[in-house]
Amino acid sequence: MEIPMKITTTFKVSCFLAIALILSLAATTSGAAGIPDYMNIITGEGPPLSKAEVANRNVIELNNAMFGIYADALQNFQKTLLAHHPVILALFATEGGQMTLYRPDKAPLKAAPPPIRYQLLKSVGHSTLAVFELGASHLRNLSDGSWRGSMLSYRAANQTALSTLDAAELTSEMRENIARILKRNIAFMDQCLKQGNWTFADLQKFAHDQKADVHRNIWWAADTQVSHWMTVVKGWKEMLGPEWQNTYALSNTLYVTRQNNILFSVLAQFLGKDAINTRLFLFETPEFTTTPEQMLSLLARTVADRSVGLVFFGNYYLMDYELMGGDARTAIAENDKKLGMPVFLPPPVPFHSNEWPFRIDPSQGEGPATIDEVKQP
Repeated sequence: MEIPMKITTTFKVSCFLAIALILSLAATTSGAAGIPDYMNIITGEGPPLSKAEVANRNVIELNNAMFGIYADALQNFQKTLLAHHPVILALFATEGGQMTLYRPDKAPLKAAPPPIRYQLLKSVGHSTLAVFELGASHLRNLSDGSWRGSMLSYRAANQTALSTLDAAELTSEMRENIARILKRNIAFMDQCLKQGNWTFADLQKFAHDQKADVHRNIWWAADTQVSHWMTVVKGWKEMLGPEWQNTYALSNTLYVTRQNNILFSVLAQFLGKDAINTRLFLFETPEFTTTPEQMLSLLARTVADRSVGLVFFGNYYLMDYELMGGDARTAIAENDKKLGMPVFLPPPVPFHSNEWPFRIDPSQGEGPATIDEVKQP
């Protein structure tokens, strides 16, 4: 059968295209395993790993795989812990803290925040610090005027707060104190805006003039916060009754809030010394605020690891501390000796300690310990 010319021509063209495609694919294929070049970014072209590198990876993978196993076990333990123990979670929050009571077989009970006056007092106290920071951060570049927009804006915010202060939920004494603070803020900024400059001595005088009223604000805010949470925890202790002895409690902190941590200290008044580092914990977190889920996970891990410490090493509280810490102390001392350095380490303390989780020995420091003891520079 004769193939029509049009079909014959089409067939020849198709054959040439197919051959060209095959040659093209062959040209873009690397030799050894027939892997296309575009796969190089995934497969890589580096030299094969040595036997030692493969062996190292295989051993390290044991630790990597452990995290998955540990996470599953921790999730189960957290459920068990909450099913058998009440837990009070106290978190740092801008409204003066958050406290939630978790009870077995009951919905979490979230306490109301402190009265709004806590936030008002704190906000005004911070306002003076903000004025100082604004002034101090521009001391070396006053001539460029980059500070003017921020100062005008903050001056307006202070004036707005002052103009509506009479309706704020505060006592008359608090309002009068706050009014004095805000008026000084405004007067200082007005002077800066008018003159176009200021000195460090001006900032010092501003801080000195504000100190007494700001300190008064701090006292009222602290009293408001503490009184509120003492009432809350007292009520929960009475409600839980005998279960209070099985209750865990925890709070979070940053370095700057670790000393005299307010929420932790309130909880300690009701849980007592024996609960510190046993059922009452202060966990450091990377931010002021964190989530309940992260905190409960930290609690579960800490308590669960105690059983591991008892089974493996014969001490229930050993895992509360750096597992290699004891041997590391010995290693540090030995290396100090090799380097001709004096050994500088804290004294070893028992794994089980009810000591406050922050500085408590006044002989180890110097200078004032309260605002009242601080002398104005």
